[in-house]
Parts: sequence; C-alpha cells; structure tokens
Amino acid sequence: MKRGLLWVLALVCVAGFVRLGFWQLDRARYKDALLAHSGQVVAARKAEPLAAAIDAPMPASDDNAYAWTTGSGHFLPLPAVLLDNQSRNGRSGVRVYRAFQPDGAKHATLVELGWRELPADRKLPVEPPLDGAMRVEGLLAPPPSAGISLGSGAIERQPDGALLLMRLDPSQVAQALALPNGLAPRVLRLDPALKLGYARDLDVLSGTLPPGQHRGYAVQWFAMAAGLLIASLIVSRRKSDKKDS
Repeated sequence: MKRGLLWVLALVCVAGFVRLGFWQLDRARYKDALLAHSGQVVAARKAEPLAAAIDAPMPASDDNAYAWTTGSGHFLPLPAVLLDNQSRNGRSGVRVYRAFQPDGAKHATLVELGWRELPADRKLPVEPPLDGAMRVEGLLAPPPSAGISLGSGAIERQPDGALLLMRLDPSQVAQALALPNGLAPRVLRLDPALKLGYARDLDVLSGTLPPGQHRGYAVQWFAMAAGLLIASLIVSRRKSDKKDS
C-alpha cells in the first residue's frame, strides 16, 4: 500500500513537471509570434494616423496589437510616469512616460520617452515638462508586461508629483492623473531616431524572458520529469528484488 502511494505521488509530480514544460514551450511560441509580427510592423513602417489608432479598442488578437503610427499633438501638463525596475545593459533604471494628447483624438496615450539610469542611492530624476505642439512617430504597442496586480499600491506619488509604478496599467494611471477620458490601452514607443527623450529601443519583450530562455526552462522541466520517473523505477525495482530475495 505504501509503495502504491509513493508511485501515485511520483506520477503526479512527473505529470506536473511535464505540464510546466509544455507551458514554457507555449510561452516561447507566443513570444516568437510577437517578435515576428512586431518586427514586420517596424520593418514596413506603414504609418497609421495616431488619433484613430489610439481611439480604437484594444485588438482582440495579439497579432494585431502592434501598429506603426504618427500624428501631431501635445504633451499634457501632467506629472511624469516612471516605471521602476527596468534594466538596460545590466544597469538599473526607470522607463519614463508622459501623457500625450493627439490632435483629434478622444483619449490621451502614454508615450515612452526612454530609459534613465538610477544612481546608487536610487534618487529619482526630476523630469522637465514638455511644452508646445509636436509631431511624434513610433510603435503603438501593449504596455510592458504587467505582472501581479498590486491595486493602488502599484503607484507611488513622488515629492515632485511624478508617479512611480511597479507595473503599468493604463486605467490605473489615468485615474491617478485624473484624466476624464482615460488613457488608450496601448502605449506609444517613440522611434529611437527621434531627438526626444532618452535611450530607448523597440524591443517588445523588454523586461520579460526571451523565447530561448523559455525553451531552456522547458528542457529543465522535462529533464526533471524524466529523472524522477527513472529514479522511481530504480527504487521500485530494488525493493522488488529485496522482497524476492
């Protein structure tokens, strides 16, 4: 009876490891598709009007979540939005966003100005205001991977009024900025060639695991499943041999 329970436990663990392995493979395929689609959009650079794109509902399919857009408008006189825990070339920093109101659009959108390094004391930089009408261009994309929801604790207001975020949820940011029409569900990642803001790129997987790493984890889970199954068989065989002798 005891041996049977141990086998059940071992098989449950093996099944769990295998399931985790296939989940990692699914994540790798999903991110491969994101990279492929966003890469095609960036390469083509077939610009859509920004105002129409941000007022449209969030596409149901991730394959349609990226668009190269351009349009005129102005940055709203509101505090900067800083996304914490953002690394670049092994250094820690924040990603800087500001609310931008495109001409003719109902909603504002968050525009990613780029990445800023934090000093050793983690003193946040003061963001200067951006005034005047301007034309922007870049990749309209889903916000960075949101992670675990922390509710109102996801936003900390700094002494200068800036919002420090642990995760970027446009609806929460819109509420914190008191925007009556809210924010578009997607953010505008500025063309790195534009002379505005800070160092940036168009890596849609920034801050998340790349597909290759998911595949590596899948191999580890499958190896653990195989190792546990083999070990269980060996232990069971030895016990059977002792019993027979």
